Amino acid sequence: MQNNSLVRTFAILFCFVSVYQLSFTFISSYQENKATEYATNLISEDSPDYIELREIAKINYLDSIGQIPISFFTSYDDAKTKELNRGLDLEGGINVILQISVKDVLKGLSENSKDPSFNQALENADELQKQTNDPYIESFFLAFESLSDNLKLASPSIFANRTLSDEINFEMQNEEVKSILAKKVDESIVSAFEVLRKRIDKFGVTQPNIQRLGNSGRILVELPGAKDVERIKNLLQSTAQLEFWETFKNVELIGFLVKADEYLRSVQSKEQEDLKETSIDDLLADVEAQDSTIISSSPILDLVKGYGFEGGPVIANFSIKDKEKVIGYLDNPEVRKLLPRQYRYIRFIWGKQDEETNTVGLYALSSNRENLPPLSGGVVVDALQTYDALGNPAVSMQMNTKGARTWENMTGKAFKEATNIAIVLDDIVYSAPGVSNGAISGGRSEITGDFSLNESIDLANVLRAGKLPASAEIIQSEIVGPSLGREAIESGLYSFIIALILVLIWMIFYYGSSGIFADFALILNLLLIFGILAGLGAVLTLPGIAGIVLTIGISVDANVLIFERIREEMKKGKGVRKAIADGFNNALSSILDANITTGLTALILFVFGTGPIKGFATTLLIGIITSLFTAIFITRMFLDARNEKGKKVAFSTKLTHSLFQNIKIRFLQKRKLSYLISGALISISLVSLFFQGLNQGVDFVGGRSYIVRFNQVVNPTNIQQSVFQSLGSSQAKTFGDENQIKITTKYKIDEEGLEIDNEIQKGLFNSLKNYLPENITYDEFISGSDDKQVGIMSSIKVGPTIADDIKNNSFLAIIGSLIVVFLYILLRFRKWQFSLGAVTAVFHDVLIVLGIFSLTYKIMPFNMEIDQAFIAAILTVIGYSLNDTVVVFDRIREFVGDHSKWEFDQTIDSALNSTLSRTLNTSLTTLIVLLTIFIFGGESIRGFMFALIIGVIIGTYSSVFIATPVMYDFHKERSKTI
Repeated sequence: MQNNSLVRTFAILFCFVSVYQLSFTFISSYQENKATEYATNLISEDSPDYIELREIAKINYLDSIGQIPISFFTSYDDAKTKELNRGLDLEGGINVILQISVKDVLKGLSENSKDPSFNQALENADELQKQTNDPYIESFFLAFESLSDNLKLASPSIFANRTLSDEINFEMQNEEVKSILAKKVDESIVSAFEVLRKRIDKFGVTQPNIQRLGNSGRILVELPGAKDVERIKNLLQSTAQLEFWETFKNVELIGFLVKADEYLRSVQSKEQEDLKETSIDDLLADVEAQDSTIISSSPILDLVKGYGFEGGPVIANFSIKDKEKVIGYLDNPEVRKLLPRQYRYIRFIWGKQDEETNTVGLYALSSNRENLPPLSGGVVVDALQTYDALGNPAVSMQMNTKGARTWENMTGKAFKEATNIAIVLDDIVYSAPGVSNGAISGGRSEITGDFSLNESIDLANVLRAGKLPASAEIIQSEIVGPSLGREAIESGLYSFIIALILVLIWMIFYYGSSGIFADFALILNLLLIFGILAGLGAVLTLPGIAGIVLTIGISVDANVLIFERIREEMKKGKGVRKAIADGFNNALSSILDANITTGLTALILFVFGTGPIKGFATTLLIGIITSLFTAIFITRMFLDARNEKGKKVAFSTKLTHSLFQNIKIRFLQKRKLSYLISGALISISLVSLFFQGLNQGVDFVGGRSYIVRFNQVVNPTNIQQSVFQSLGSSQAKTFGDENQIKITTKYKIDEEGLEIDNEIQKGLFNSLKNYLPENITYDEFISGSDDKQVGIMSSIKVGPTIADDIKNNSFLAIIGSLIVVFLYILLRFRKWQFSLGAVTAVFHDVLIVLGIFSLTYKIMPFNMEIDQAFIAAILTVIGYSLNDTVVVFDRIREFVGDHSKWEFDQTIDSALNSTLSRTLNTSLTTLIVLLTIFIFGGESIRGFMFALIIGVIIGTYSSVFIATPVMYDFHKERSKTI
């Protein structure tokens, strides 16, 4: 090969750069291990809260050495920013997709319009969103215009208001207003993005990732290594809607509470009288429904768990579980009529929950017709975490000039009337202090309450970053505990090393000394992949490791193609030098075609995939490029260098020299049998898919899924029955070891918010108490720690809307890959019959893989859910099947040119026989790799690997017995020229 020195130079430079990039990973890992060792030695296990204390000690250690130079070219802080990023499944952490409520933004722009048409359009838009992937604002426009042709967005009661007076006037047409509203909505989403970014920056997680997802109003947040999941969820979803309200004294409303109780009691009495008059049959039929509506003898007062001090702002304390019931009573229109006139706009609101007593205080705010606070958080210009007079964590705030004046008036009034001022954040009263020393000037105030230190820090950061312009709901989340991430690293590393060793041994066994050169090229290939990943700042995930291991198979395939062609040239009597040159040249076309088709499917997966799946596609794309470089240039460089020294180069061993030689199988004569076999398999698959279906995961149907680990072997049936009592219909299945269960539920999947998440987690904890250690607390059950062995190890939540989006994107990814590959093969081979044969084989492979999953998911001992990872596997199967098919087609095209006098079927059979060694060798090598990962790679990717194993077997079969026969049968004239 010409320019060997240039290739050698490039190889050395690439190696140096890769080692340099990876050095940061080794340096940061070494320092973190030292920090862990330091914290372990410093804090004894006998210390209370030793896990948290060790984590603090570790952080302090790393902070202390952060800027100290290491190895003369970096520091820990610098190395940490340049290390190879690890995904959630390897590092632990949280990945969420937040939906910014465009509905809230539109309401705000309309100044909370009461216009019936506007509000009806919003409701209709909510329904339209369940059926489409269009942005919410487009659904709103469609819903608004469908109500009537005469409705105008620029109505004074909708958007032609004071807020938008500089941009929208009464004379504007709807199309003009649409563009303005779309711009305003986009500005709000950008604002939300910036607010979230500031909050995350203050949280201190290394290598966070936050990005907008198109124009959908969705924001992706990835926080690898984050452990305090509940704290992060609060931080992300808090709108920071800070308000200051005047409160009523409890003594003013105790009389109303008694009157409301008496009224409700009279309603109860009447209902009970009516109930007695019903027939016994009706009574029996409705007994269950009536039980839920029967009110106690004192509907409200019986629920009271205590009263606030006399003259204070807390009317009474109630159980947390009774919150909705009490507010329902008090907001009943008939009950509100009992309020004196001066209290008609009163607003009842809850305080911060007391987790020890499970109670919450009820406050009464002095509201108004518009329900607008006298002072809002928009006046806050700074906020700091401080401590109150008793040494408890608090938050100090500084207001602007306008806010300071209003604050002075409010505190002056509160001082004169001996009332309190409620500080309300996101509709929760955090504190309601009185004013004892007159009006407070200067605009400085303080929020106190039952804060932990972290809560006060987060609250100050949230206020300083600013409020979100609209509510943000987590519509998809994935949470992986750090201990599960560490286990994934270990299993992924073991499977990777074992697969690599097996492949290295196989290449030497089969190809002798040339196999050694291929092994060197393979090791260099892996070094380049990891170096490029580190240099690009890409994220390595467990599927990403699977992608790298699959790259081993791709790299081996390229070398196998080359070596097989060299062996063919040597059989023709050519010298080693000439055989090597011609072998590389003849194999190049097949190598490029095979890798381009695989690369196209990986590219589509990268575009449509998210999270770990995008990581799989990234490593596969990088691996394809590096495999081409190492196989075509590096292996050639080694072979030429040895040949130039006059040393013998072997391309086989004694055991493999005659393997797969002189085979003359008449493949086309057996095509009818293969059609029958494939037809039967496809028929069985379709019947199973129709009647039994697939085990769709939460990615596709929505829901919540928890992996829970116990300290003992548990029966999934018993777990499922226990969970049913709290969360209704749920599924429980062993996940990995027999002490680990995957629990999936759709309980309240249509409802969003932290309260729902907490309710489900508490329900799960209470249901599983009998199977957990006696001393475990709820916080220990849900929290993450490095050595956690019992409790929730990871969780996934997918809302129904985004589940539909994932399903649609998956469908588009598969169809898109088929279309792209059809067009590529048509372009390369100039005959539609080749494209038809390839796509038919791919459909064949996908249907059989789906059928096997449908037939076996109930009996297999591992997870076989259809999720995004499965779609990645299907696309990989498509790529692999096409890889095989293209190699076969390439040889057929070559044989047609070389043997123009042969019959067409003879040409095809000969071409297939000539590729048999490569086909079986590559498939066997790939299967060794996949089986290694399947056995040693961990439970989370076992279903993924199973799909790939089935796909490789079926794909190898279809490239010979389906793709080629279909192509042959559709050549009507059976032309000898292609």
